Amino acid sequence: MGDGLNVFLIAGEPSGDALGAEVMKGLKTRNQDVQFSGVGGPLMQAEGLVSLFPMQELSVMGLAEVLPRLPSLLARVRETSNRIISTRPDVLLTIDSPDFCLRVARKVRSMNPEQRIVHYVAPSVWAWRPERATKMAPIVDQVLCLLPFEPPFMKKAGMRADFVGHPLSQTKKPKYDDVFNFREHHGIDADANILLALPGSRRGEVERLSSVFGLALKKHLTEFPNTRVIVPTVAPIADRVRTLAGEWPGGPIVLCPTGDTEADQREKALAFAAADLALAASGTVSLELAAYATPMVIAYDMNWLSRRIIASKLLIDTVTLVNLVSETRTIPEHLGNDCTPDAIAESLSKVRRHPVGQSRAMSLTMMRLGKGGAAPGLRAADAILDGISYL
Repeated sequence: MGDGLNVFLIAGEPSGDALGAEVMKGLKTRNQDVQFSGVGGPLMQAEGLVSLFPMQELSVMGLAEVLPRLPSLLARVRETSNRIISTRPDVLLTIDSPDFCLRVARKVRSMNPEQRIVHYVAPSVWAWRPERATKMAPIVDQVLCLLPFEPPFMKKAGMRADFVGHPLSQTKKPKYDDVFNFREHHGIDADANILLALPGSRRGEVERLSSVFGLALKKHLTEFPNTRVIVPTVAPIADRVRTLAGEWPGGPIVLCPTGDTEADQREKALAFAAADLALAASGTVSLELAAYATPMVIAYDMNWLSRRIIASKLLIDTVTLVNLVSETRTIPEHLGNDCTPDAIAESLSKVRRHPVGQSRAMSLTMMRLGKGGAAPGLRAADAILDGISYL
């Protein structure tokens, strides 16, 4: 390997695009003579990537959506793999999106066994299906982990694994005046409490959770009438969320994306900072709320068959990441049969009355995710370069 560094990156989702852009920044900080190629979105392109094809082609979720496009996706796997083989980068960095990324990695490994392959975002083998790590090991040399307890699982399977920190640990809270202006802009009285309702980012889960959330909110607002409900959402499901939330009590304020990414992110940040309490679907959102020190209740359900299958394979006693990272069980969660309006409303009331009980767990979570330390993108870049230096 000469002085210059050649990196091929693949991201298939907006979250992966954000991670990839930060790694690119980190690599440029460490090596001014670095060249990027691969597949990515607008953030990675702003850092110098010319995408092989639009990243949006890979942003497909669900079996019904994937099947009609499977031939074109497989064609993109072949195209991407062939480009990697022909360019022979110093490192191939695949970012999340395992269905596409690991297919490419497997094909590249079979054609060039010496290719250095790094995967960013470990699969949640600590929660279920630990065999995924074993299947990754023959095709991935190194895994960059977002959560501090993940590396041992990857190392046990035979891969190098580095904890590089979570991007949410770098969250900067809005100023008080900006939060005040947000409340005023949305007509929220100065003495009113704000409750965030976050029923998910996918149509299926929003449809499934909407009525339960609505009934739980009705009970909560009966007890705490001076409450305004705010519902942040994402573009693909904004219209449906507006319709469903329109059936909830209290005239919820639905924050729909405008198309201006920076403005939309700022509006969401202000909502999180302004909130006194949140009711959220299970997922990374619990870490987002912890970054803003927003007390929360987690609720989630799925169809009967999925519930039975996952329950039989689940390896943990809580699915809430704040509970797992902080090694507490402070955040109440209502899953499956326990995802009922009465149970959720009772937890909301308890947290409303004693919100400080979650503060330590949220603070500890952010610290363990890297708050106050080097930016995750720079740590990821250092881990990649360190891995290459041993070749």
